Amino acid sequence: MRGATSLGKRQPKIPTQGRMGRVIEYVYLIIGSLIIALSFNIFLVPNQVASGGVSGISIIVKELFGVTPALTQWALNIPLFFAGLWLLGGKFGAKTLVGSAVLPLFVLLTSGWTTLTDNTLLAAIYGGIGVGAGLGLVFKGRASTGGLDLAAQILHKYTGLTLGLCVAIMDGIVILTAGITISPEKALYALIGLYVTIKTIDVVQMGFGYSKVAFIISNETAKLSEAILHDLDRGLTRLTAQGGFTNEDRPVLMVVVGQTEVTKLKTLVQGVDPSAFIIISDTTEVLGKGFKLEGN
Repeated sequence: MRGATSLGKRQPKIPTQGRMGRVIEYVYLIIGSLIIALSFNIFLVPNQVASGGVSGISIIVKELFGVTPALTQWALNIPLFFAGLWLLGGKFGAKTLVGSAVLPLFVLLTSGWTTLTDNTLLAAIYGGIGVGAGLGLVFKGRASTGGLDLAAQILHKYTGLTLGLCVAIMDGIVILTAGITISPEKALYALIGLYVTIKTIDVVQMGFGYSKVAFIISNETAKLSEAILHDLDRGLTRLTAQGGFTNEDRPVLMVVVGQTEVTKLKTLVQGVDPSAFIIISDTTEVLGKGFKLEGN
């Protein structure tokens, strides 16, 4: 007998957020899709910057055949969603279907907005920022706008290539096609837009508040621990390590601090043990007491 817990429904490892949490996720999806559509119509379309994805394909189709971008996006997004359901299983929820349908709708509704610049470089940068900000909100809502991301997942499953490489291949094909059909110069601008988009997504998801993690190797770990706990008012973790040359066991102190506290930490460590070995590196996000609370 496997026990009573196996007879009931298995509890999910990731806790659900309740009805309000699901509402907030849809709000993120809708607002993010609107920002993407505005950036697409105000910056990218007028300047022919096809920086990957289904939106990039729609720009190419518009330049070649004059088809409204929203129609091309619907024509690709919806079939790709159902292809994903068929080939990858039922892992795509209602939010992906909503995103696949709503984004082209917003693109259609905002298609008459006037462009803010005819400088292609500015359009690539600010269009990339807008698209990245919108996608970041969509991802915070644990949703997707469908498109070539689904195609990349299908390619990933049937080729064994990494998902990141598959996404890069899809975007690369779009940008290469833009370089052939529109102009090589526009393709170079599209690469700039794609890079800015990726970086902006990171900022939206993880914020500007980069912290630092310090690893301290010292023979005065007891004194350092007390100083960090009381003078710096930061927690720490004692790790067990082994010297590569001496093979001796020695503790390593791990401390996470804000950017403004780095100088104070270094001064404190050098005051206690001038011969201490300190490694300080960036950490993109820290959740927990004294830092960002989960869900914020």
